[in-house]
Amino acid sequence: MSQVSYYTEEGLQNLKDEVKQLETVERPKISQQIADARDKGDLSENAEYDAAKEAQGMLEARISKLKNQLSTARLIDDSQLDASKVLILSKVTIKNIDNGMEITYTLVAENEADLSQKKISIKSPIAKGLLGKEKGDVAGIQTPGGVMQFEIVNISR
Repeated sequence: MSQVSYYTEEGLQNLKDEVKQLETVERPKISQQIADARDKGDLSENAEYDAAKEAQGMLEARISKLKNQLSTARLIDDSQLDASKVLILSKVTIKNIDNGMEITYTLVAENEADLSQKKISIKSPIAKGLLGKEKGDVAGIQTPGGVMQFEIVNISR
């Protein structure tokens, strides 16, 4: 049985859009490549045909995986979340106690993490250390260089 995956509305829509793109654009494109390669003659020595069939297999595996994720996807209702504590979908500003540097992260489901947008997975070490904490709390987070102390400066949605 597959594990339930939690998504924001945007993340769930992105997943649906990707499945639609793969099924309606990529699948017909690969089918055409297979047909073109088949028209070139002997299939036993046709590298183009073999490559197209392999690409088709990988595409179908990707579609299957995404559809499985969709079947276990659950939408997160952020209106039901406590804004006073760090939870999934919290936008948290933390300050490194040692050097005073501040950074803001949004805690998201694992499948929506994107460090370039400062969205970190709730399963990441930093997020795990912050979950359940309130503004003003200090979280000790294990890093490769040892435990680092971060103060929670702000929590928002």
